[in-house]
Amino acid sequence: MNGLYIVIISALVFVLAYRFYGAFIAAKVLTVNQYKVTPAFRFEDGHDYVPTNKYVVFGHHFAAIAGAGPLVGPVIAAQFGYLPGALWILIGGVLAGAVHDMVILFCSMRYDGHSIAEIAKAQIGDKVGLATSFAVLFLNILAMAGMAVVIVNALHDSPWGTFTIGMTIPIAIFIGIYMQYLRPGKIKEGTIIGVVLTLLAVAVGPAVQASPTLAPIFTINAKGISIALIIYGFVAAALPVWLLLAPRDYLSTYMKIGTIGALAIGIIIVGPMVQMPALTQFCAGGGPVITGPVLPYIFITIACGAVSGFHAMISTGTTPKMLMNERSILPVGYGAMLTESFVAMMALIAATSLVPNDYFAINSSAAHFQALGIQTVDLPQLNAMVGEDLAHRPGGAVSLAAGMAFIFSSLPGLDHLMNYWYHFCIMFEALFIMTIIDAGTRVGRYMLQELIGRVWPKFGDAHWTPGAIIASALISGAWGYIVLQGNLSTIWPIFGVSNQLLAIITLAISSVVICSMGKARYVWVTGLPWAFLTVVIFWADFLNMFSIYLPKGEWLLFSVSAIMAILVIIVSVGSLKKCIELSKTVPASYTTSADVEAEELKHLQELVATDAQAKRFKELTVDHH
Repeated sequence: MNGLYIVIISALVFVLAYRFYGAFIAAKVLTVNQYKVTPAFRFEDGHDYVPTNKYVVFGHHFAAIAGAGPLVGPVIAAQFGYLPGALWILIGGVLAGAVHDMVILFCSMRYDGHSIAEIAKAQIGDKVGLATSFAVLFLNILAMAGMAVVIVNALHDSPWGTFTIGMTIPIAIFIGIYMQYLRPGKIKEGTIIGVVLTLLAVAVGPAVQASPTLAPIFTINAKGISIALIIYGFVAAALPVWLLLAPRDYLSTYMKIGTIGALAIGIIIVGPMVQMPALTQFCAGGGPVITGPVLPYIFITIACGAVSGFHAMISTGTTPKMLMNERSILPVGYGAMLTESFVAMMALIAATSLVPNDYFAINSSAAHFQALGIQTVDLPQLNAMVGEDLAHRPGGAVSLAAGMAFIFSSLPGLDHLMNYWYHFCIMFEALFIMTIIDAGTRVGRYMLQELIGRVWPKFGDAHWTPGAIIASALISGAWGYIVLQGNLSTIWPIFGVSNQLLAIITLAISSVVICSMGKARYVWVTGLPWAFLTVVIFWADFLNMFSIYLPKGEWLLFSVSAIMAILVIIVSVGSLKKCIELSKTVPASYTTSADVEAEELKHLQELVATDAQAKRFKELTVDHH
């Protein structure tokens, strides 16, 4: 099949879904109100609650949710063939993932930018809120470990990649200071400077790699990369959001969207054939990359790109504290997720454009590949063109970079730049993952402070510097310890399940909020994906526990899986009971966002009497108009 057809179909599906289904949810179900004062204004503190331009927030949000998942998951799932992954990305992204992100973002903004645990506490009760706190914090740590282990596999012993990624940190700090103090409000100017500096870091990479002085400095083993990531996560979580996290995520978003756009154009021009069959013999299980069957493992292998519980950490963490207008919930919540789904589809095409034999050689261990009894086809030539040995480097990042570099180098006049394309793509992937590391650690800091704040109120104050530093260190240390102790084969399966269990919690609590608004007749919007994920993810968790962990004597993973399942059951049962209760007691509301806005606009116009009130009114309305 030609990859061009998949690109066109995907783009049409996502555009139509945004225009009709996303708009329906915003207007009818959530009744967003563009004149409602958002938490960013009400609690503005210059540190966490910072009113921010919606385009910058979109960039931060997209960069934070689009970690390794939409790149690595589809590549790993290509073992089953291209069809299962493509269907799950299209259907899951539109009906589950984008709904999940948008609704919980709305909920958090209506609850002062608080976390999902605090929303559960307010809506369902303290016991369910406490169970949610532990579950979300626990799953957040596992998700961070799953993301970090991929970047470790991609960057270790690669001076070019390590230098380029490392340089994005001081560049982001400089741009943060530039736009905050040197040239405030000059977003386009700062963006151009930041993007140019980032591209320059890529171009200088070969010189660093060839330098006898610099190459040893940036040639870091897996343990060293792991420790560096832990330190970065701590610093990004503790510093003010405008100084490092927001500008770095914002700048990397241009790189990400630009690269994916270039990849889409490259696919259109080159028209690469998808060489992986629609379905492979490994759909029944026993494959060299994933041991389980396509059902239910496709639903935990591809999380980001279809539906990802980790996104709730961002939608109830940094993003609701920055948005200036509720109308931005649609493009930021629903739109960013569809953009990520498109990224996942491009990654799937790039990976499946490789010869299947070469794909399995890259993504499986030497022993597993030898057991297949097949030979590589183009891999020796690929190794020579990129200047590195690509064989037996599982995790998806390397095979994706090779596939993308192959497409780019197939463009007229660019065939001699294969090594640049490969390392650029590795940098591109690492940027995705780094942005989820910093935002996820920061959100974990918020959750830990809220949890400890139940018994030590001072620690729960997000503005208390010692508490922020201690919480940042504990979160980064927790996921860092798992990375240092484990590897991809042990971390990724439990990461996939934990990520989707968190999505179940998010959809359950979102359903309660919808019912509390008198919109129980629309609860199917979140209720259907909630029910579907509950069935398939618990199925996958059961297979992991009794078909993989228990036979191998991996009692820690078995115990962790069991604890996660119990916590999710507690939250789901409590949410279901609350939904039933609210549907019977809360009067039905038939208002739409247009009705709410008309009434609010009239009220605001009556209040505008002083210069200060007029200024605030302008702030609230200019984002929409």
